[in-house]
Order: sequence, then structure tokens, then C-alpha cells
Amino acid sequence: MAIIGSIIKGVINVADALASRENHVEEQAKVLKDLLQTAKDTQFGKFYNFSEILESDNIAKSFAERVPYFDYHKINEEWWSKLHQGEDHVTWPDTPSYYALSSGTTGNTSKRIPVTDAMLKSIQNAGIKQVLALHNFDLPADFFEKEIMMLGSSTSLHERSDNSMEGEISGISASNIPFWFRGYYKPGEEIAEIEDWDERIQRIADRASEWDIGALSGIPSWIELMLEKVIEVNKLENIHQVWPNLQLYTSGGVAFAPYQKSFNALLGKPVQVIDTYLASEGYLATQIRPESDAMQLITDNGIYFEFVPFKPEYINADGSLTGEAPSLTLAEVEMGQDYVLIISTVSGAWRYMIGDTVEFTDLDRMEIKITGRTKFFLNTVGSQLSVNKLDEGVQHVEKKLNTHIKEYTICAKRFDDDEFYHSWYLGTETEEDPEKVADILDGFLQEVNKNYKVARSKALKGVKVHLISPDIFQEWNALHKKKGGQVKMERVMSQEKFKEWEKFVSGYENN
Repeated sequence: MAIIGSIIKGVINVADALASRENHVEEQAKVLKDLLQTAKDTQFGKFYNFSEILESDNIAKSFAERVPYFDYHKINEEWWSKLHQGEDHVTWPDTPSYYALSSGTTGNTSKRIPVTDAMLKSIQNAGIKQVLALHNFDLPADFFEKEIMMLGSSTSLHERSDNSMEGEISGISASNIPFWFRGYYKPGEEIAEIEDWDERIQRIADRASEWDIGALSGIPSWIELMLEKVIEVNKLENIHQVWPNLQLYTSGGVAFAPYQKSFNALLGKPVQVIDTYLASEGYLATQIRPESDAMQLITDNGIYFEFVPFKPEYINADGSLTGEAPSLTLAEVEMGQDYVLIISTVSGAWRYMIGDTVEFTDLDRMEIKITGRTKFFLNTVGSQLSVNKLDEGVQHVEKKLNTHIKEYTICAKRFDDDEFYHSWYLGTETEEDPEKVADILDGFLQEVNKNYKVARSKALKGVKVHLISPDIFQEWNALHKKKGGQVKMERVMSQEKFKEWEKFVSGYENN
């Protein structure tokens, strides 16, 4: 009998039963007030007069009226750059202990996002909330005695001149795991510190048979590569032949749905998948129940949320928000609407545009799905396609042709005939007819998106499909960010970036 596992499961069940029903709107009002109160004497708080905001009858409204929207470049240029010059009390009272490096999808230049001690505590609290939610997934007691493979960037962080450390958020989080969790944590501190991705997964593959892994955690594309390596090195047919007790996968960083088919192909039996929303700026949401893959916003944990309707009149060409774009509180959002997510946090991010769009799927539970990136909205010729619709198109092709498509990218490109086409690159290892794939994609998108159908009758001439090895996507990502990191493949590229991409693909295929 799994005695320790039974005790742990019992504690989780009791904690869940004792938890009162959350009032997310009230929790958010308290979070905003606490954020403003804590930061009112910082340079930022004095500049925007947080003390006066706190005295207003409607704090949320006053906050939205006085403080403008920020993206990374604006807040870094105007405020966070002062931290790098040695100033303190800039946007938060505490000096950041860490900086999360995040190049995201924008190129080689890393963003440096402050991570305070309060944010580390927030991330740990969110992790505990996720663990407590396992009560809803009816996992057996012995699951809680198994080891957990957490795969992210290296935990070997780099020291800065101000004695803070920098690295990717997954590496920062893994380097701060509680002492009581270290016995469960794999691949262990020694392997996790290896900076070279290929060496790290080789070491994991070599030692895989020594571990009893019950759960995986990490970005889908890199988890798949690790599993493939373990299977290859150990001469297996599927991962359950070496980890028979694997029952749970916690996905994060990107939407899991596009990877579901290729991920399942590596398994010997089904596992429970739980989606999470851990960004470089904070742990924002987690899936709490098995009957829905939507994630519940964590509303009582040092992050205040606002939502801007994702409409063309509120979005500039570069993906930023216009000054007139209205923001809604949690009490004002509706179902069936994409929103640009805005956050204010205990790391001193204020009305910060994280770059993602979300849709609410349950207003009582405050559950969301990530629907795309503001910069990945394909609207060059009026097609108005969000990433979730592009994902659905790719999944439709997979189902129709019984194939696996591991990655993709797209551009609305003007060709030599001076006409616009949607040019798709799909990463697959199976042989398919590109024209047939193009017809399936085109037909599906016309059926599910009226704006796309109108565009196809006017400015959008057609669809072109290129089928390439998934390895090309991996190597492209490796050029722009270390393998294994918090990378988001650019689903939609500008024409300028697409030229670089096509040159890279051509060079790779000719080698």
C-alpha cells in the first residue's frame, strides 16, 4: 500500500474541501489595492500618484484612467532601465533578486523582466494551487510517491554586476524549488544545471531507467524531443516501457492542442494532460478540472488582470494598443470575445501587455483559453485569423489525412504575380500532396471564418503549402533561443521576417 501517497492525497483532499468558494471579483479588487498600497512610495507610484488613486471611490477606474498601457519596450525604456543603472524603488519597493530572460518570438535580443521575491512566492503559491487541484483528477494514491520530470531551461543562472541572477523563468523556478520537493524532482540538480540542451537530454536518456516518473512538466515541443531521445537511446516502442507509472503531463508556455497527436504517439497508454499558464511575467492560470482544458485565472496571488477587447480599431500595426483602447475588469468581461490580456504584478509590471489574447469559457469559474498572440493575428488582407483558428485548421488537416504536423508558420505574402497568398510551412515527417493540404486548409478556414471567406473572394488569391522536416523548426528556434527554453514559434511572420525564414529553410534543405 502506498502509505505516504495516501497521506499526501488525504491532505490534498482535506485542503480542497476546506477551501471556501472563491469570489474572483472581490479577490481582484483586494489584489489591486494591495499592489497600489505597496508601491505608492516607489518612483512609479509617486509619478502616477497611487496615493490619490487609493482614495478614489472607484480604484479600478481611477487606476485605468491615470496609468497608461505598457508593453515591455515602453516600460523598460521609461522605468526598468533605471534598475540596470543601480536605482532602487523604481516600480516596486524590493530590488529584483532575478531577471527572467525572454526573447519570446521577437528575435535574438532578450528581454529582462524583473522577478522579485514576492513574485517567486506568487509562483510557488500558484504551484501549490495546482497541486491541490489534483484532488479533482482522481489520481491513485501511489501517484503521489512517483517522481516528477521538470524540463525547462538550465538552472545554471548567470550573476549580474548588482548580485542579482538572470536566466529563463523555468530555470529560475526550478532553482528555487522547496527543499521538501527535491526528492521528487528529476532530472535532479546536477543534470538540470547543464546548459547544453543536447547534452542534457542525452544524460536524461542515459539515466531514464533509474527513475520512476509519474509526471512530466514542460513546453510540449521540448518534452516531445526529450521523450523521443529516451525512446531512441533505450530502444523502446513508447515511453511507458521505461516509465510505466507515467500518468500526468503538465503542459505550459504554449497551447497544447497542436501537439496532442504527436505527443500521444509517444505514449503506451493515455495520460492526464493539465494546461498551465506560466509566463516570464508570472504564473497566471491553471487547469483545475478534468472535464475542461480551460484554465482558471489565479485571482488572489499578486497579479491584477485587465482585458481589452481584441478589435482592429484598438490594435496598432505593430500589435500594440491604441491609447483609446478600453480596458475591462473581471466583473465586466463576456463570453465569446477575444481579449488582450493586461497585468499588473508584484514584480512591478503595471498595466503590462503580455502579448497574449484570451477568451473566457466559464464566467463563474473565471476560466480562460489562450487564443493567440497579438502579433500573430493574421489580418494583412482582411482575413482576421487568430492563432486558435490557424491551430484548428492544422488539426483539421491532421484528422483528414491521418498525419502528424508538429509545427507550422504562415505569412500573407505578395508573390511575383503581385497577388497575396497565404504561404504555409508545415513541419511533418509524412509524405502528403501539398496542393491537397492547401485545399483542405483553405476550405476549412472559409467554413469557420466569414472574414477569411470574404478575403478569399477579394484580395487573398489563394493558399500555398510547403511541407518540411520538423527539425527545421527546431533549429530555427535554437538560433533565436536556447533549446528547451520558453520559446513560442512564430505562427504568423511579417514579410520581412518570412524572407529570413525562407532563406534559412532553403539553406537547411540544401546542406
